[in-house]
Amino acid sequence: MTARPLIGVSTYLEAGARWGVWELDAALLPAGYPRLVQRAGGLAAMLPPDDPEHAAVTVARLDGLVIAGGPDVDPSRYGAERSARTGPPAPERDAWELALIEAALASGTPLLGICRGMQLLNVALGGTLVQHITGHAEVLGVFGRHPVKPVPGTLYGAAVPEETSVPAYHHQAVDRLGEGLVASAYAADGTVEAVELPGAAWVLGVQWHPEMGEDVRVMRALVRAASAGRTRR
Repeated sequence: MTARPLIGVSTYLEAGARWGVWELDAALLPAGYPRLVQRAGGLAAMLPPDDPEHAAVTVARLDGLVIAGGPDVDPSRYGAERSARTGPPAPERDAWELALIEAALASGTPLLGICRGMQLLNVALGGTLVQHITGHAEVLGVFGRHPVKPVPGTLYGAAVPEETSVPAYHHQAVDRLGEGLVASAYAADGTVEAVELPGAAWVLGVQWHPEMGEDVRVMRALVRAASAGRTRR
């Protein structure tokens, strides 16, 4: 039986989280993420924020990496002033996840960025973000669906070749693409919905939340790339 590849997923660090009789700082991850990894054929490992110096040794233990959705990226990371619509900063998470992305890119570890994860991938490669898309995410915590059209000949287009409706909740988007990145899917209004890094081992970012839906094809593509890399090693 082929061993399942180990997929690390970054997590939230929340102060004063409450469950049962407890109120403690906690590393949290919505259950949809590990469930999606498992449904796609991988093993899921939670990666709580840590010293960025530990990122390379962490990624070296993994077959694949997912940078999960979450709070807005600090605009100072891409040289912008903070907009009134941008959420509070999460400096520890920004630093940790940027280090994870850099380690994955340097080592050729397959990487999937989801929502914030796609935006952070863009920032890591020198890109910028639109801090608020008018009309998006006006109701906190409410997911909607909208169509996404793939670009033929891309990683995303190979995984999901047809236009499909995706679960989304975001009020920010990619503005200027980071160095080497190309857009591989768009929304009807022209918003970049997926980016990838040609020539890398396997690097893809999607703006929506596949863990909130039934379609496992994006995660399955990551798991397959992780399995292939594990076999080569």
